[in-house]
Amino acid sequence: MLELLKELCRLNGVSGAEDPVRNFIQTQAQPYADSLRSDALGNLIVFKRGKKSTGNKLLLAAHMDEVGVIVTRITEEGFLKFDFVGGVDRRVAIGKPVVLGENEIPGLIGLKAIHLVSREEEEKVPKTDALYIDIGVKDREEAEKLVPPGTYGSFVGPPQEFGQGFLKAKAIDDRIGCAIMLELLKEDLPLDVTFAFTAQEEVGTRGAFGSAFSVSPEVALVLETTTAADLPGIEGARRVCAPGKGPVISYMDGATIYDRDLFENLRRLAEEHGIPWQTKEYIAGGNDARTIQRSRSGVRVAALSAAVRYLHAPATVGSLADFENMWKLTRLFLADQAAQL
Repeated sequence: MLELLKELCRLNGVSGAEDPVRNFIQTQAQPYADSLRSDALGNLIVFKRGKKSTGNKLLLAAHMDEVGVIVTRITEEGFLKFDFVGGVDRRVAIGKPVVLGENEIPGLIGLKAIHLVSREEEEKVPKTDALYIDIGVKDREEAEKLVPPGTYGSFVGPPQEFGQGFLKAKAIDDRIGCAIMLELLKEDLPLDVTFAFTAQEEVGTRGAFGSAFSVSPEVALVLETTTAADLPGIEGARRVCAPGKGPVISYMDGATIYDRDLFENLRRLAEEHGIPWQTKEYIAGGNDARTIQRSRSGVRVAALSAAVRYLHAPATVGSLADFENMWKLTRLFLADQAAQL
């Protein structure tokens, strides 16, 4: 699965421009799918029959999109003004390389040099309108030929294994969920499963609404990442969770109270099979579960996440062992759901 995850992380798929990711996933899923379709929001819905026929009872979901930038206007000098797509921390974006548009025009997020700022400016995080992207052209006309307003941009972060069993890459959020679902599609499943590779999660879980409404499942498991904060200067419950301590089984976050029976089932399965697991020690964040849960007359939801450092940044860090255990626990969950029928 690791090589598949790396390949997914190399792809660019900012919210609303997930096409390269969706096309890759579709090619990978096609040989194993009983049906496959895309919808108006760009979700990819894949159905695979299992040993037990249950129809659309069970949904697995993971989002394809990542945070990035979008060009809003061009200055006379050829610099690109932009806004962020998704919740990017401005402090970590300054000086970072990006690629823009289908031709992957290289650029760099710039800010007025430190030598030119006032003492007051030194003490504040610059607002987005103070930033720009430099693509190395001489004027507006040259810039518009390459990247007209409305062009999406992605951060640059080639996947790399490092340290003691860690991976750093852009877009681990949520290409790990996509990778697990693609691997499951290759297997003989214990029951029918619908896989939703969703769009536009990073801008308000928009794609999940359409996918859940059309599939109308009874139970959904969201495969995600969540904020790891095992970092210097962060104490107590605000450390939330940590890479290397196992998949995160959520009972509640900032957007969803998860189905208690599904939470307990995941916890029990992890403990019975010797899989380390953890919960979030701080209630915050949210994911596609919030939208899926509220679809139609309601859906029972659970979330299984990898603890990842530096979410919504140009590079993120997660544990290879956690990714593997998340895959194992998802398999056990499917078998458990089949046994309950």
